[in-house]
Amino acid sequence: MPRFVATRPDTGLLSLPWDVPLEDWPEDQLVALPRGISRHVVRFVRVNGSVYAIKEVMEHLAMHEYRLLRDLERLDSPSVEPVGVITDRLDQNGEPLDSILVTRHLQFSLPYRALFSSTLRPDTVNRLIDALVALIVRLHLLGFFWGDCSLSNTLFRRDAGAFAAYLVDAETGELHQDISDGQRAHDLYTAEINLFGEFLDLQEGGLLDDAIDPMETVQSINDRYDALWAELTAPEEFATDEIHRLDSRIRRLNELGFDVAEIDIITDWDGSQVRIQPKVVDAGHHSRRLLRLTGLDVEENQARRLLNDLDSYAASTDQQNEDEEIVAHEWLTDVFEPVVRSVPRDLKRKLEPAEVFHEVLEHRWFLSEQAGHEVDTMEAARSYVANVLAAKPDEKLALPTAPPDSE
Repeated sequence: MPRFVATRPDTGLLSLPWDVPLEDWPEDQLVALPRGISRHVVRFVRVNGSVYAIKEVMEHLAMHEYRLLRDLERLDSPSVEPVGVITDRLDQNGEPLDSILVTRHLQFSLPYRALFSSTLRPDTVNRLIDALVALIVRLHLLGFFWGDCSLSNTLFRRDAGAFAAYLVDAETGELHQDISDGQRAHDLYTAEINLFGEFLDLQEGGLLDDAIDPMETVQSINDRYDALWAELTAPEEFATDEIHRLDSRIRRLNELGFDVAEIDIITDWDGSQVRIQPKVVDAGHHSRRLLRLTGLDVEENQARRLLNDLDSYAASTDQQNEDEEIVAHEWLTDVFEPVVRSVPRDLKRKLEPAEVFHEVLEHRWFLSEQAGHEVDTMEAARSYVANVLAAKPDEKLALPTAPPDSE
């Protein structure tokens, strides 16, 4: 009998054929989801209504990755959720089999090759790279050394016209109190090497837009990383009569989706200059605010878009001075929920509710431009469902082909 190491075990997993090598599992045991490139055998299974990713790997690697993913989960990092490890596996002849790492499938997520199975425009590829760079920065802020940064080790979810990136493979990772400059540089070097190879592979398969230069694209990773890292961590000096720049710095960090835990303020000997060092906490400023106000747990850019619509609602109903939580509840009841309910049951797998609402707002703007006047949100929702959403592929349990690039 195999041994199951887990903190929140799903007893349905025990009934799976653990005495069979993973690559030989019958098709009726598996869920057809797009998979990234992996050095290990990876499959998806559905148990008691939940979908899990299972990876066959040596025991010490499986336990290392499981424990590391649990640590990252406690730190609220953008990574997949660990479920458990199955060890002590024997095949039907009594021969030992590698262990299995089980993680929960991240709904509405896609590996990069599924996104590229229809050619993406260059600006969409740039948003994909920006999402990966933001993920690397967030992990580095937590003290995580990845060791193998790549598109293949990342999952992407749509986030209000952009992408949110999640770590899916932590096998080579290490978690430290602080990450060194050398470790950060190594991760960026690895990212450049791996992405260059991945882009060449896409190019060879005819999946890369001719306007995209693989070398130029990967060489931009360092500049993108340095700009974001400096904005989040670099000290700043200004005169005491320019104290408004402190507020501007905090606003810029909030716009990037980061909260500020505290700020070290140091003045020089005559008090004429001020030096600040922000201590940034993990990303999610807008998503945390929206969760507090409405209970909606969404991606950061989606939260920013929904909060903008909430602010517009407060202004249009002359409630700017009302209690924010009361107005948010009214907006949730009168605006957001009716739009979500307007999606028929058979279309609910297309996109998650927050992304549907974002696209309805985009569609409303398009219709309003055409009509020359403001179109009602519910009218836009009905038009979007009939003319746009119905033509999209499912992303909740995506098919092996990716959705068309419609950004």
